[in-house]
Parts: sequence; C-alpha cells; structure tokens
Amino acid sequence: MTRRIIFTAALLLAAGTATMAQFQLGVKGGLNLSELSMDNISTNTRTGYHLGAFTSVKFGKVAIQPEVIFSQQGTKFNFDGDDLESNFSYINVPVILKLYLLGGLNLQIGPQFGYLTSAESDFNPIEEMGSRNVRSFYDNADISLALGFGIDLPFNVNLDFRYNKGLNDIADSNLAATQNQVFQVSAGIRIID
Repeated sequence: MTRRIIFTAALLLAAGTATMAQFQLGVKGGLNLSELSMDNISTNTRTGYHLGAFTSVKFGKVAIQPEVIFSQQGTKFNFDGDDLESNFSYINVPVILKLYLLGGLNLQIGPQFGYLTSAESDFNPIEEMGSRNVRSFYDNADISLALGFGIDLPFNVNLDFRYNKGLNDIADSNLAATQNQVFQVSAGIRIID
C-alpha cells in the first residue's frame, strides 16, 4: 500500500512538473567576431557566421537551452609584414543555463563543446607559405565557457549576445598555445513555443 502511495505521489509530481515546464524549439543564426588567442602573436578579429537549432525547457525563472550550431571562426594576423587569415569551422554544442530577470530579459552561462570540421590558413608554420589545410595541427575538440544575455521578444523572436572563451589549448604541441574567443550576436525564431 505504501509503495502505491509513493508511486502515485511521484507520478503526480512528475506530471505536475512537466505541465509547469515550458518547452521551446527553434532555429537561430547570426554574426561571429572571432579571434584566436595565441602566445606571443598579435591577432585581429575575423568576421564569420553561425547557424543552428535550439531547444529550451523553462521552469519558472530558469531555463536550460541545449543548441547545435555550425560556427565559422578563426583569426586574422600579421606575420613578417603579410596580412594572413585562419578560417576554422566548428560544430558547437552549447548547453546554456538561462536566468530570467524581467520579462524576457535573461542572463546566460554554460559550457560549450566544439568539434573542428575544417581548418585552413594562409600560414602553415611547418611548411612554406600558402593557403592550405592545417587541421592536423589542431585538436578536434574545443571546450569553451559561454557567457551572455538575451531577450525573448514578441512574435517568437529571441536575441542573444554571447562571449565564448576557449578553455583548452587547441594547438599542436609544436605551435604557440592557442584558444578560441568568439563574440556572437544571434537572432532566433521559436517554432514551438
């Protein structure tokens, strides 16, 4: 009898929690301003884009929002008087915790896990100059901390502003220590709200 009461109470609690949760599904995209932080090398911002999908589960003033994002990253830099560029592409999976303040305004924090899909650079540090694939010189995995804020607007639109700071060295041991840094401005549309 006690087991039935506990089971029924747990089932009612789970059902009540599920009905209190707000589920969202949507797509997003926007502008990247990225840079590789490299030891002893001055770098400049490279402009790219990101595009992907998100889902969000909101419980009152807190939401968890996992995403899958294709992201163009990299950097520009000057080496021996030449202006050079590195173009990296990632599939990123941020898992964002959102804390809602007033209305739709929210603060965002969470880890981001990235997988390097391509890496090209005008500068190959091991071989002679020339645009080439340098993916073998970089780790496939990137771990970042995402910090930002956003706002949920009417008509199922979201705006997000984030800074993703790389936490691990993505470069081969023969290269200068390198970490990703990306500022993102995103617009999203909630398909299910």
